[in-house]
Amino acid sequence: MYSKCGELSDAAKVFDRMPTRDTVSWNTMISGLLSSGYFEMGFQCFREMCHSGFYRLDQATLTTLVSACFSPDLCYVTAMNMIHGLVFSHGYERELTVGNALITSYFKCGQFNSGRRVFCEMVERNVITWTAMISGLAQNQFYEESLKLFVRMRRGLVEPNALTYLSSLLACSGLQRLQGGKQIHGLAWKLGIRSDFCIESALMDMYSKCGSIDDAMQIFDAAEALDEISMTVILVGFAQNGFEEEAIHIFVKMSKMKMEIDANVVSAVLGVFGVDTSLTLGKQIHTMAIKRSLGYNPYVNNGLINMYSKCGDLEDSMKIFKHMPQRNSVSWNSMIAACARHGNGSEALQMYEDMITEGVKPTDVTFLSLLHACSHVGLVDKGMELLESMDKVYGICPRMEHYACVVDMLGRKGLVNEAKSFIDGLPIKPNVLVWQSLLGACGIHGDPEVGKYAADQLFLEAPDSPAAYNLMANIYSSKGRWKERARTMKRMKEMGVPKESGMTWIGLDQMIQFNVICVPNNTDYIVATNVAPPPGEESYCKFTPFYSRRLGEGFGLLEGGRGGSRSTVIKLAELFPGPSPSGESSNKSHEALLLTFMIVVVCIVFFGGVAVAVVTSLPSFDSNRY
Repeated sequence: MYSKCGELSDAAKVFDRMPTRDTVSWNTMISGLLSSGYFEMGFQCFREMCHSGFYRLDQATLTTLVSACFSPDLCYVTAMNMIHGLVFSHGYERELTVGNALITSYFKCGQFNSGRRVFCEMVERNVITWTAMISGLAQNQFYEESLKLFVRMRRGLVEPNALTYLSSLLACSGLQRLQGGKQIHGLAWKLGIRSDFCIESALMDMYSKCGSIDDAMQIFDAAEALDEISMTVILVGFAQNGFEEEAIHIFVKMSKMKMEIDANVVSAVLGVFGVDTSLTLGKQIHTMAIKRSLGYNPYVNNGLINMYSKCGDLEDSMKIFKHMPQRNSVSWNSMIAACARHGNGSEALQMYEDMITEGVKPTDVTFLSLLHACSHVGLVDKGMELLESMDKVYGICPRMEHYACVVDMLGRKGLVNEAKSFIDGLPIKPNVLVWQSLLGACGIHGDPEVGKYAADQLFLEAPDSPAAYNLMANIYSSKGRWKERARTMKRMKEMGVPKESGMTWIGLDQMIQFNVICVPNNTDYIVATNVAPPPGEESYCKFTPFYSRRLGEGFGLLEGGRGGSRSTVIKLAELFPGPSPSGESSNKSHEALLLTFMIVVVCIVFFGGVAVAVVTSLPSFDSNRY
């Protein structure tokens, strides 16, 4: 009683005054100490039991000791092996509960082969045995083996339970095996356990990781009740599949429902921020994190570094990084990527040197950011040196993304032929990323011969992508080779490859956002301007037909001419090569429309600037605003 209530001092007093102590007495005292986290005292009590003259271990003693060896804080591998020896010496190797505890402990301690051996040697196996093995394999990323064991279990006499299905869904998520996950979903439906909170969350996670966000949303909408776990899972699912707005809406919904928002939720929603996301909202989430005492959480800080850098505020990213009490490899990678993203190649390389000095081992993501930095500042020799050190110094096998960065680095420097030779010497078959990098370099330097070679390879890898056609058309246009350009665009039309839309967006005074979307309509461009008003007012959309993508640039110049505190981001995708339509009357009408649109824009900007005061401190989070 005292042990279960956490009153160990009173339990020890009763234990010390006992005239005789049997196995149950010793087991109770040992279990109480170990379950309360007093591992040294627990094992010391076990040693006293062995030396007391009453040396009679039973399965409860061994199970308690084995279970204590995989605590969250410590992992006693040596003690595990010693206790396993005691299991054999006392004849408990065939005991079911002891075997189950050994399997769980070995997998928790990373001794996978020992766990497999115990499972294979067990004569009798119940549902706990199978579940311990399946979950142990899945949690340690042996997904394929875990699923095979689950299939083997279902062919036997032992029926899986809810925990078994949870582990098998985890394996399907890891393998991104949608069909297998759907089959397990069907089994859970037949057994009537699909409405279990844990099963629902696991299903949403599986569908999200397999890219089937619609199925995940159906489960979310059909849930009888929602908790923090299910809301977090669907938020992360939206974030991982690129549904930024939906993820933010889920976050706002959680805030309105007064749900517990922990570090996992905050780091997940920060992960959706990009160049087209509101910096003001990011600052509000930062304020919320501070108010909830999450300001020093490493996962939240890593998310804040990425959020600020992607929203254009490198200075605040650096402040977050410098004030972090503990930095892991993700922290360093985030800061190196932030510097590279803003074109500060020398600072990114210095960050890398500081990272090595502090004893943090770089990862493949580290080198990806470093190669990106070298590409933008033209440090070809340094970039090649970093690529070579990946395998020789750190034993990291470069991925296709690293090779694409090297091709881009060589191409930006004008070494197009060297980039082609580099691709020819790759140990693996190049994919779309590599050929796009080479073709982009040819577009920058106007090399139609190598560009044609890269485009042909890109046509084979991604026949439905418009990038190769557009880039080759631009290359031919720059060289005045209009017949080749016409043939390229004709081939694009014959293949049924659609043109993509370009987008320019500008944020004004942290309140008004204008999105300019250029949509190809035969030879026309339809420009849509979306104005996001202050909270409480309805948004509206104004469509203006125009024949040029310079509207976004002109609007940016208008906004840039207005003084005041603001954050302006412009992202322009030039994806529409081709001449503008001619016609005097058409041009005049469009000029009039453009003039009208510009007047409206200037009025909105001017009166909005007068109405809104400059924000001097971090605003508090207001979920009703979004």
